[in-house]
Amino acid sequence: MSVISVFAIFADAEEAERIGRAMVEERLAACVNILGPVRSIYRWKGAVETANEVAAIFKTTDERAGLLITRIAALHSYEVPCVTAWPIDKILGA
Repeated sequence: MSVISVFAIFADAEEAERIGRAMVEERLAACVNILGPVRSIYRWKGAVETANEVAAIFKTTDERAGLLITRIAALHSYEVPCVTAWPIDKILGA
């Protein structure tokens, strides 16, 4: 079984916690770490924008990563949310 980190950006801490809790309750993620605020700079619809957002890291299996990403996107407030998967090469106890 491969462990995967899924990184996502949310509009605010409430959204990160709501979606994070749902993903753990639905057993799509073993846990989620909600990080402090981040300052994002990005291009959207032809303009450079800035925003205060909240980052989160979900831990899941390779087998569930696709379902987790799809479910986060379905619950997310953004039209095109940032959700990426990162493989984990090493893990304590493995």
